[in-house]
This record gives sequence, C-alpha cells and structure tokens, in this order.
Amino acid sequence: MISSMAASHAIWPKEDDAIFGLAAKAQQAVKKHGKDKVINSTLGALMDDNGDLICMKTVYDELKSMPNANLAAYALVAGQPDFLEAVQEACFREFKPDAFIKAVATPGGTGSVRHTIFNYTNPGDTVLVSDWYWKPYVTISEEFGRKVSHYKLFNDKNEFNIESFKENFETLLNKQKRLVAIINSPAQNPTGYSLSDEEWQQVIDIMKENAKNQDNRIILLIDVAYIDFAGKGNERRKFFKLFSNLPENILVVVGYSLSKGYTMYGMRLGAAIGISSNKDIAEEFYYSCAHSNRANWSNCNRGAMEVMARICKDPDKFKAYEEEKDLYKTMLQKRAEAFVKASEEVGLEILPYRDGFFISIPCDNAKEISDKLMEENLFLIPLKKGLRFAVCAVAEDKCRIAPAMIKKVMDSLK
Repeated sequence: MISSMAASHAIWPKEDDAIFGLAAKAQQAVKKHGKDKVINSTLGALMDDNGDLICMKTVYDELKSMPNANLAAYALVAGQPDFLEAVQEACFREFKPDAFIKAVATPGGTGSVRHTIFNYTNPGDTVLVSDWYWKPYVTISEEFGRKVSHYKLFNDKNEFNIESFKENFETLLNKQKRLVAIINSPAQNPTGYSLSDEEWQQVIDIMKENAKNQDNRIILLIDVAYIDFAGKGNERRKFFKLFSNLPENILVVVGYSLSKGYTMYGMRLGAAIGISSNKDIAEEFYYSCAHSNRANWSNCNRGAMEVMARICKDPDKFKAYEEEKDLYKTMLQKRAEAFVKASEEVGLEILPYRDGFFISIPCDNAKEISDKLMEENLFLIPLKKGLRFAVCAVAEDKCRIAPAMIKKVMDSLK
C-alpha cells in the first residue's frame, strides 16, 4: 500500500496550527457559555470590548469607495509605485535612514521574512532568532532547508541580552561567512519587549565590528509588524536613523505589515524594505525580492495597496486615520497596564513588557497550565518557554482579573 506521494522535503508532521486550533475552542466556549464568561486571549488581532474584530472605519470606508476595477486589477509584480513610496513614509516617518532604500510589496510581514531567509542564506545555513520568538520564523526556515539557532532574549536583569546575541552572532558568522539575524522589535511577539535606542546601538556596533572582515555578509531582518501600536507618537521609530551610512556588507531589511496598523489582516499586504549604503546592493535586493514575488505569488493585493496610498497622500484622510488608530492604541495601552499591574499585585511573574499586542508568562509546564485554564474558560497560547496572553484581544476588565486566574492554576500545578 502506498503511504506517501509527497517529496521527502515536503513531508511534515500531521498537525494543525496550535494557535488557530485554540482560537476555535475558545469560540466554541463562547457559543456555549456566552462572551462575558470567556476570556479569549488566543489570536493576535485587535478586538473590541465585546470580542469583535476591530476594522478601522477610515480604512474600510476608503476601500468601499473605490471602483471595483481598482480592487480587482492585477498589481505590478514588485508593487504599485505609489504604494511603495507610501509604505516607506508610513514605516520610517521622520526617521528615514540616510541610505539607499528600496521596497517590494509582500503578503503581510510574513512575505518579507520568507524573502530574506530564502534570498540571503544558502541551503543548510543557520538563521539566528531569539529564544522567545514567532514560530513561523522556524517554519519558513525549515521549508527551505535552513536551520535556526537561538540567542537568549533576556539577561538576568530582564534586559536585552546583548552578550548572548554577540556570542551566537559571531559564532555563526565565523562559520558561515553570511548570516541572517532576526530581531522582532518594537513590540515583540510574544513578549511585548522593545529594544531601547541604546540597545539598538549595541547591536549595530557588533555588526560594524564584524563587517570589518570584507568576506562577511551580514543581513539584519527587523520585524516591525507591531510598530504602529508601539510607544508614544513615533518614539519607537527613532532607531531607524541608526541604519544610516552602514558598511556595504551590512544589509538591513525591514518587514512592515498592514495587518496591524491598518487592521487588514486577511488582505495580506506588507513590504520588505531594504536599507543599504550601496546603491547596487539596494537594487539587487529589489530585483531579488521581485523575482521571488513572481515565483511564489505573482503579485500582491492591489486594493489594499491603493487604500494605503490614498490615505497616506491625502492629509485630511491621514489625519482621520491617525486619530482613529490612536484611540485603539490608547485602549491597548490601558489593557496592558491593567494586566501588568494585576500581575504585580498577585505575584505573577511576567517578562518585561514595553509595547504591543502580547505579554508572556515564563513557566516550564505551559501546555498543562493552558489546558487547566481552558476548564475555566480562559484561553491563552502555550509556548516552549511559557504562556502568551494577547492583551489586544481582551477587554480591560478581563485583563485585570486574568493574572489571578493564571497564578492560581500555576500554583495548583506545582
């Protein structure tokens, strides 16, 4: 009897995505017990206090005002020119680096991760990621026959572990002579940590020192998917200026997403933005990523591109969009503050939170704790090193009571 038809490299464990699986269980609990009795902290999407998906009015009013042909038409392979210009302005704001910069449209931030790993590593290479990480970094790497190595995200003082980053970075670079290192900041998934400008400078200093060897090729992928919900104003964008005038053998790729800042999760649009002090390297980045677009998904969502471009180039529309987004940003900050304060009050250890959609709780038996909490209709995501609570999806009053529920179950299972 034939048991397999797939090529060996395409055979993977028969398992569904854990996050979406738990989200489905949470929805079943809502149907059975009612929304008020369930804390659904599974998906990384912004929900209102009633548990319904927030869809920004300024974004979808613009979408619905456009002619059908504008939505249905193919986009250019690399992305529409007005979008590629708008996405750079939206990402960097007033902190655009002094460098050659090229952007290519991708399906969400995920596409930029895919392009960077595939185009800038060789088969068998190892990609460097922190030990608290977004799982698709590993999934994508494995898909292309790449490995993943982890540095410790936090030191004993709960600060960015620059020593661990340096040690692992240099070990891999010396072995491979080229390295893709991924840093998800600001508002890291799953911890909510954001590197300070001083920590970013330390990272750059390490890259510059290693760039003195002209044989080295250093690629830093910065996943900024949550940047539009990080910090006050544009303070979390200041670090972009640090990528000005870098050595030519350092390429910085910024993975920007419209999923969060524009609540266009399922419309799948983002951009890979390459930053280089060498014009030819920036051009090479553009054409490598455009080729990958054509080879994988042909082109991206034309309607989503036009929505963003129209909003960004119209001052009145952009002002209205910013005002609406700031309301939700304030809501998110209040939820996070409630969870952090309640955690302190009940003695629940959490990782240092600065911004964003998620807060993480370190523990050794995450799956067991998650299963037990499901019995009490509290749904959160178990990870290898702990639990992820999505403050983006939970009302402030529930964020205030959840830490005590988690702490009680953790203590009962010791």
